[in-house]
Amino acid sequence: MQLTSPSGAASTDLDHRILAAAQRLFARHGFEKTTTRQLAETAGIAEGTLFRHFENKKAILVAVVTQGWSELLTDLLTDLSEMDGYRSVAQLMRGRMLSLHKQADLMRVCFMEAQFHPELRDRIQSDIIAKMTSVVEAFIQTGIERGTYRALNPQVVAQVFLGMFMIAGFSQNTFGEGPPTAKAQLEMAETLAELFLNGILTRSE
Repeated sequence: MQLTSPSGAASTDLDHRILAAAQRLFARHGFEKTTTRQLAETAGIAEGTLFRHFENKKAILVAVVTQGWSELLTDLLTDLSEMDGYRSVAQLMRGRMLSLHKQADLMRVCFMEAQFHPELRDRIQSDIIAKMTSVVEAFIQTGIERGTYRALNPQVVAQVFLGMFMIAGFSQNTFGEGPPTAKAQLEMAETLAELFLNGILTRSE
């Protein structure tokens, strides 16, 4: 668990430094191979200070993931609220895909560590993924009611929508030979949007 400190803004800033350092180290070396000494050194603090802000290393891992995904959820809500029409889902997907490279470390930590820490996987599913799916599902349901989208199961459509760009963004940032270029990111985003909205079959089919 994250501990509460009375020092206000300074404490919050220090929390951010610790979590930013942890995200970089966990993404590059893994949770198990990262020591609390490395975390403290990277954050520029004493090791004892680390434990005045977080109970243990596992609490830091959980905080890294939940805070990162909470920010993604906030961005998604902002995108949906600013869309000017239900056909603009392609624009939303492009925007999300083009920004995912900024979250490459977060994605790597989530996908790599969730398989070894069931409690982390459950936290991601219950606190973040379920909420994101619910938000997108409501958006899709309204589009169905307005006749913009086909009458498909909105929950499944929401899961497909989120899964498409999350997995694509993770694989593009993690398994490529280097960071994806702006051109590659745009091509991926536009292809995903086209597949999501129109499928892969030709019109004759």
